Amino acid sequence: MPEKVAVIGMGQMGSGMAARLQESGVDVAGYDISADQRGRLANDGFQMASSIAEALAGRSLVLTSLPDPKAVTAAWLGADGIVAHAAKGTLCVELSTIDPQTMRAIAEAALARGLAVVDCPVSGSPSEARSGKLILIAGGDMTDVARAEPIFKLLGDDWKYTGGVGTAKVVKIVNNMMSMGNVLVAAEAFALGVAAGVEPDKLYDVLSVSGGRSHHFTKRFPNALRGDFSPGFKLELGEKDLALAVELGRATRMPTPSASATRELYALALAEGFRGQDIVSLLAMYQNWAKPPQSR
Repeated sequence: MPEKVAVIGMGQMGSGMAARLQESGVDVAGYDISADQRGRLANDGFQMASSIAEALAGRSLVLTSLPDPKAVTAAWLGADGIVAHAAKGTLCVELSTIDPQTMRAIAEAALARGLAVVDCPVSGSPSEARSGKLILIAGGDMTDVARAEPIFKLLGDDWKYTGGVGTAKVVKIVNNMMSMGNVLVAAEAFALGVAAGVEPDKLYDVLSVSGGRSHHFTKRFPNALRGDFSPGFKLELGEKDLALAVELGRATRMPTPSASATRELYALALAEGFRGQDIVSLLAMYQNWAKPPQSR
């Protein structure tokens, strides 16, 4: 991998990808807006910069992994951002789950400055980022996508091409719309089965091999049965992605009633105290509802 890489956004996913690249022999510099996070990661052996401009110095490839459209816009278009400081010809790969309109806006600004842009959200957990097991969804000019392919092969088992910039964000939004709905329905159904008298382990044994199962059910519910709701994908990120789906529906004048209802229930779970926990903590919300009022 000849290109030196900057990773902007060193949260769970960004730092996992940076660690994977670093262990694969890639020269990686990282930046995160949180000074505390920069300090922790520096202590863990990462090369951390104190600004985006510093992280970009001498780098020909930039990855951004950020929580929401506002953070992406600031990192790309801010005075200290990528568009202002990246050298002409730098390949910029945007990995976040954001709306396609924001993706196209930052790409337009980057292209005007002579940068190359790939729209590339990922599917997978922080542990899968760390082990190079992500699924990458790539959009953009095929010349730029081909240039990014060596990085894709280090980060994931597979990557899919979706078309121009913005199309990959659309695919990721509808994928997460499906995933969040799957987890919600599974939590509701599972809690109902237990409330109706079936032992949780026996219920899981059957459902995990039956027609109602999903990828997220078999991946997340074993942890939930142990009472482990530590975040692989935080509930608030699920709510954010559902809001993106609803907004995409509005932008295209496509009704999304199931996504809207699902988003409301995710927001309710946040209001009931499950912020910071994995999306499978929805099961705990339903389990609380199943308790007699006096024992809640």
